[in-house]
Amino acid sequence: MLVQGNLIARISTDHVEAEGAERIAGNGRTLMPGLIDAHWHAMLIATTPAEAMEDIGFANLAAGDEATDTLMRGFTTVRDVGGPAFGLKRAIDRGIIVGPRIYPSGAMITVTSGHGDFRQLSDLPRRIGGLFTPMEGTGAAMVVDSPDEARLRAREQFMQGAVLLKLTAGGGVSSPFSPLDVTTFTAPELRAAVEIAENWGTYVAAHAFTPEAIEMAIAAGVKCIEHGFLMSEADAKLIAEKGIWLSLQPLHELMRTGLREGSVERAKADEVWPGIGRTYELAKKYKIKTAWGTDVLFSRAMAQQQGAILASLVRWYTPAEALAMATGTNAELLALSGKRNPYPGKLGLVEEGALADLLLVEGNPLENIDLVADPANNFKIIMKDGVIYKNTLAE
Repeated sequence: MLVQGNLIARISTDHVEAEGAERIAGNGRTLMPGLIDAHWHAMLIATTPAEAMEDIGFANLAAGDEATDTLMRGFTTVRDVGGPAFGLKRAIDRGIIVGPRIYPSGAMITVTSGHGDFRQLSDLPRRIGGLFTPMEGTGAAMVVDSPDEARLRAREQFMQGAVLLKLTAGGGVSSPFSPLDVTTFTAPELRAAVEIAENWGTYVAAHAFTPEAIEMAIAAGVKCIEHGFLMSEADAKLIAEKGIWLSLQPLHELMRTGLREGSVERAKADEVWPGIGRTYELAKKYKIKTAWGTDVLFSRAMAQQQGAILASLVRWYTPAEALAMATGTNAELLALSGKRNPYPGKLGLVEEGALADLLLVEGNPLENIDLVADPANNFKIIMKDGVIYKNTLAE
């Protein structure tokens, strides 16, 4: 293989000559595309919730350090679905810090008491047109309570560089004032955001667990459902028939048990977790377009398990199917951003003309997917955009 600039220029079984090129012998190792996490929160991992919502300076510095770790785990691209990641993305793209490609959605767009509304009761009542709370001031989440507000905040995200929008159509686990069964947005509010996304040539991804939230989001024109862990079989059929994307996460058990026993959040997690396996079975049964991500929040220790979370997909898929999902399939979802795509070119593939995001693995992950769970020892070379960021063979 010959890499020139940021592209795979040639793949051949014959000898390839290129004057001045650095030559690396694979020696029986496996070459594969860089990994892609389709549900990531780059700004909400290396901080506490309070730090993320109130101290954007610290949050950016912490996120920059975590971004380097993310790339060193072999994740060359992430789809960021909630958080003020625009500055982090610019710093990575300009080479100021090292990290993965970021496809940002900007602030999570939520409603009063919706998932993503991390305000305190002391922040109420909310006055329309009043001052922002710290959560909104940092760009972590934006509260909208009408179609007009949904349009305004959607346009603001695109003005800052969003490539998709993330809305929270139903309740969530981590938000204390957002019960799982509540459909938080109204249909007109959802449609307003979808209209703006379509005007910008891209799409809305909606956090939704329940049948009611999923069905309302699809009716409004949402193109990707995040989670869907409480869906019905009828919902799975509907998603498949309409060609909607389903972004699933094999959530790590520690994300549930790490919540305080007896808390509202722990009770909601206990309700959601049994649905994970069932949703994966429905996705397979109806051949739904399925993306993979981790959804790690507020835990660098859990972020270190990013590869292990990917490897856990073997509960439902072969290693080849799991690795394809975390590379080429996720890349197809990224391309749904159309002209808003900040990195035009082929991602998630090893073929001529594709962007040169590559991993050289000690061993064969198609035979032993657990290799991706230990990137420090098993990823000998990590290349992003034609640049080698790790090369232990040179040592």
